[in-house]
Amino acid sequence: MPRLSAQPAASPRTLRFSVLGPLAVHRDDRALPLGPLKQRVVLATLLGSANCLVPVDALTDAVWPEEPPRTARKNLQVYVSALRLLLADDDRERPRLTHSHGGYVLRVAEDEFDLLLFRSLVRAAEGQSPRAAARLLRQALDLWKGSALGEDLRQSPRLAEESERLELRRLTAYESWAEAELELGGASAVVEGLRDLVEQHPLRERLRSAWMRALGGAGRQAEALAVYDDYRQLLARELGLGPSAAMVARYRAVLAGDDPAAADRKAGPQDVPAASGPSRAAAVALPSDLVDFTGHGEELRHLLDLLEDGGAGGIVLLSGPAGAGKTTLAVRAAHLLGDRFADGRIRVSLRGADGSARPLPAVLAEIGERTGQAGLSGPEAWRAWLAAHRVLVVLDDVPEERAVRHLLPTGGQGRVVLTARGQLGGLAPVRRISVPPLGTAEALQLLAGIVGRNRVRADREAALRIVRACGGSPLAVRVSGMRLAVLRHVPLREFADRLTDPAGTLDELTSGDVSVRYRLARGWDALPQECGRDAVRLAEGTGDGPFGLSEAAEALGCDERHAVRVVEKLIDAGIVTSPGSEVTAHAALYELPCLVRLYALATGQESPVPVSG
Repeated sequence: MPRLSAQPAASPRTLRFSVLGPLAVHRDDRALPLGPLKQRVVLATLLGSANCLVPVDALTDAVWPEEPPRTARKNLQVYVSALRLLLADDDRERPRLTHSHGGYVLRVAEDEFDLLLFRSLVRAAEGQSPRAAARLLRQALDLWKGSALGEDLRQSPRLAEESERLELRRLTAYESWAEAELELGGASAVVEGLRDLVEQHPLRERLRSAWMRALGGAGRQAEALAVYDDYRQLLARELGLGPSAAMVARYRAVLAGDDPAAADRKAGPQDVPAASGPSRAAAVALPSDLVDFTGHGEELRHLLDLLEDGGAGGIVLLSGPAGAGKTTLAVRAAHLLGDRFADGRIRVSLRGADGSARPLPAVLAEIGERTGQAGLSGPEAWRAWLAAHRVLVVLDDVPEERAVRHLLPTGGQGRVVLTARGQLGGLAPVRRISVPPLGTAEALQLLAGIVGRNRVRADREAALRIVRACGGSPLAVRVSGMRLAVLRHVPLREFADRLTDPAGTLDELTSGDVSVRYRLARGWDALPQECGRDAVRLAEGTGDGPFGLSEAAEALGCDERHAVRVVEKLIDAGIVTSPGSEVTAHAALYELPCLVRLYALATGQESPVPVSG
């Protein structure tokens, strides 16, 4: 979700919002009555994305997870109005709860909200000395007053997932605090707390390792060795796996009576107990990072934040038309986060060479091979391993929800980035990032980096025509640059003339074995037949640039009520976009991306669409 403007400063009569325990709001020292359950669900959902836009559909899904009533939108407005009155303060210029672009934003300052303060303290502890880190993490953990959001709000599946996510963040912070205390020699202070948590999370390796270290530091060597043996047998029985190299190193340190703090420095492929299996280095199976990565800076920052934060179960979807740069963006983030995912970073394509969806067993087999877990017994074994390891997986070019539903984490340390042309609306919880076209300046920069800055500078007008003909598609700009780098004798002006002839644009956007037309065709061929027909009608009947619902209805030959369903189905399929910068306060606008429009027009000429009677 997009970040909005800076958080407001706390007012003199400040509110205090709490979700790290039962949902509560206090004004000064007085608890405010938060109203009926559905109203509290609305408030908790808004707080879960504080200072970000929460779409009305997300609120509806949280309040009515199965079948919303016909009056759902009106009921939401009633709940929001009641919350506005309840949370009203003296700042008339910046109301707390506002409506914007089809959703609501609840503005909360860091010192007013326990979750924001918790995140801030955890971030501040990173990179600090053990003493400073222990102090900051203890402050963060002391903010918790019980299970996140309490019990009643977990009736909403969306909030139940949010509660689980928050509990995992609490667990991670506890692990970091325990490790800092152990560095300071405080084994006795953490050993019993770690025992309780290991009983609740038996497959969580970081907890086991800290507990072994605490027991060893407290002089209870035999118990520490028993913890390792129990974990080894559990992994073999449940997952068919052996402990990691770091865990084996902890075992060796305890066995030898070494300083527990030295164990992490000894992790390596040395001799291990026979039953534990060989140790393994972190798996890295990624395409090369582009040295000329250009644009999408805001989307990259948002993606990095979400992957470090772990929201929505650690799943992020990058969506956009073919050639928008989704895979490049995901791979860039994976390279930048190498230090965060010590157990591996991999990319696996969900489509075969012909563009068809790959069967789940084949995908699982590749994942197992790339992560060193060959012979995974099924999706559950994979998800358990993913939850227990700090690994980042890019599942690329997802054709539909069912292709990945059984591969996604349900919590834990693993993170997954999905790339897809469509919105995959049937997946939840997922954080979504739309990958927009490059701006003109960014596209020019990319082109100049390939063909040479002097060549672009010598005919900037022609270069502008080239990138505009590419519609901001990084793939198309890159292919144009690759072609021009080979055709050194062709002036930019001549190539621009070729591209700006709609009949020949897609033919020109080919360089060697890289073809924009082929990339578009793979997505188009996977569409239901009626979606293809409707896309052709829109391309033929709406012209270049954004169009409104009335224009869509005329092009489709139907009324607006039916047209909106068609357009939204095409949005879900990744064929139509909704350009945020073009949305007005009065009506939504839609757009066929430039190259998608050209492909649809070419398809319509090959197979004329019958006119509706």
